[in-house]
Amino acid sequence: MTRFTSLELCAGSGAQALGLERAGFDPVMLIDNSDFACRTIRLNRPGWDVRCRDLMNFDPLDEEEPDLRKVLDIDLISGGMPRIKAAAAVARRGGDDHERALLRAAISVLMAVKPKALMLENLEGLVQSDEYAEDRSWIEAELENLGYRPSWKVLDAAGFGVPQHRRSGFLVALAEDYSHDFVWPEPSTDPTPTVGEALGPSMAANGWPGAERWAAAANRPAPALVGGSDNRGGGDLGPTGSKKAWLALGVEGASLSDATPSADFPVTGVPRLNVRQAAILQAIPEDWEIYGRKTRAYRQVGNALPPPVAEAVGRSIATALLGGTPSAVG
Repeated sequence: MTRFTSLELCAGSGAQALGLERAGFDPVMLIDNSDFACRTIRLNRPGWDVRCRDLMNFDPLDEEEPDLRKVLDIDLISGGMPRIKAAAAVARRGGDDHERALLRAAISVLMAVKPKALMLENLEGLVQSDEYAEDRSWIEAELENLGYRPSWKVLDAAGFGVPQHRRSGFLVALAEDYSHDFVWPEPSTDPTPTVGEALGPSMAANGWPGAERWAAAANRPAPALVGGSDNRGGGDLGPTGSKKAWLALGVEGASLSDATPSADFPVTGVPRLNVRQAAILQAIPEDWEIYGRKTRAYRQVGNALPPPVAEAVGRSIATALLGGTPSAVG
């Protein structure tokens, strides 16, 4: 099967890179500015070249760092970019526009590397909202000037076997020679797993007698996990609205647990999630270790792109790079 090469920007816990690996992309380098995220990736893929550094200071053409030039001959640049704020929100917080600057930095890296394809994931508003129309315009203009054809799409993780309604905005851009063969992946027609189906076994693992009853009542996919950031949040399941949605599924969202319910937990009790259960809801495999204590680990999990979604988009890109031959991807 054909394999491709990639450069991963803002790699986080490596969940997106894991999905792309399944789709046929082997990262030549991964970049993230979080030491915890970098340690997580190294724990799971010690052979990957992980650079813990700020994307704003990454220049693959820097003559003082010649080893960075190995990213110049790759097929794909991918990245799970920090969520950019709408212009009004930026103005309210005094003009801090770091996330948007990172997005521009990613485009600058694209200019230097000139891969066959680009895949960036962000919030759905960047794809659909009028508040971000100006951002879409400059991104499209830059890409078209470089010879890429951009395409935007919002995908819900629930359509790809993930037990969670998590809508992500995607930008995929391919060089002209490949763009005509790109088709967005279609969501599955199979029923989405429910929270009870996904977490029932773990809730019962320590002998909680209420686990079966709880799983039957948790009969819908989860709302989107909210990972927070280093500046705010991350120790719970999100703002008030999110906590109410979790409570409707029988989950206490005010904090995280260290373990699953024990045998003496009340039969009608409302359990909390632990980090591993959050990872299950993100379809992150059990053997993918997350470095750090509870809050740090949960931030990485909650902010991740579920690997099955990355895999689906990655397979569509790989098919386009092969001239529309999906059987040769893998």
